[in-house]
Amino acid sequence: MGYRVAVVGATGNVGREMLNILEEVKFPVEKIHAIASRKSIGLEVSFGEKIIKCEDIAQFDFSTVDLVLMSVSGTFSREWSPKIGAAGPIVIDNSSAFRMDPDVPLVVPEVNPDDVEWANKKNIIANPNCSTAQLVVALKPLHDRARIKRVVVSTYQSVSGAGKEGMDELFDQTKNVYVLGATPPKKFPKQIAFNVIPFIGEFQDDGYTDEEAKMWNETHKMIDPAIKLTVTCVRVPVMVGHSESVNIEFHDPIDEDEARDLLRESPGLIVIDKREPTGYMTPKEAQGEFPVFVSRIRNDPTVEHGLNLWVVADNLRKGAALNAVQIAELLHERGLIKTKALA
Repeated sequence: MGYRVAVVGATGNVGREMLNILEEVKFPVEKIHAIASRKSIGLEVSFGEKIIKCEDIAQFDFSTVDLVLMSVSGTFSREWSPKIGAAGPIVIDNSSAFRMDPDVPLVVPEVNPDDVEWANKKNIIANPNCSTAQLVVALKPLHDRARIKRVVVSTYQSVSGAGKEGMDELFDQTKNVYVLGATPPKKFPKQIAFNVIPFIGEFQDDGYTDEEAKMWNETHKMIDPAIKLTVTCVRVPVMVGHSESVNIEFHDPIDEDEARDLLRESPGLIVIDKREPTGYMTPKEAQGEFPVFVSRIRNDPTVEHGLNLWVVADNLRKGAALNAVQIAELLHERGLIKTKALA
């Protein structure tokens, strides 16, 4: 059985990755549509060995498809996702638009798979923020075992999280540093080449950014609202791959050895943790990979029950496109995608 699938925002970094992963995992696609805004009509994207042309979202009949993967801005999704869901297909939305909507499940399949069961309330399922997705995959098995009390996270987020413009800006600035000096920033507020920027998103009244707030709000929705979580999000001059330094305090006893064994057995995770100069993962090594990688697992002696972790993942994959496709696979396994007869 195959599905009619549409990828909206197919020309962007994540949209192209969605198409790649659908083909890579052999998701049962009967017919694929690449959808974009009017300015992208006719642009070509690849799906396996096929080349498909982008269609105009304003002219496309979404009642003819079974599943829609959205990789667009929150503003664009707020306008289109409810319309698409009302037409029949299930929408898996990668934007922030519906993540905190009480009638929309926010899903990471390794963390809260059963939440897909109530997707029919609006026919929308939300994908979490890229930095949250990898974090909760690591936190969930530890919380189930020892109940997390408090988490302190510092992120090291790659420029691909800001889209193609962010990647282009890092490339251009890095290249030009050696010629006439770095080009002035456009996408980022300050120079990103040979620098780090402790600011992602928009400032809120409390001094935190909305990117930081997403991480604790989404973790609360998917795992447990009782977890205390504080975050500092930092943009770093890395093309692809987010890293996180994670300090966890637990209610119940757990040590580094038990945590290491537990994480090795948990879905979606690979532990690479040797106490030698190369015994850990970096974002460069995680690029193009499916799992979330955990390294530097060690006891925190400053609290009664504490651990430190280093968590790395490809933000375009597990942080976005892969998680969306894994949700689609989960819907398929549970028979929750309503199919339509092909014309």
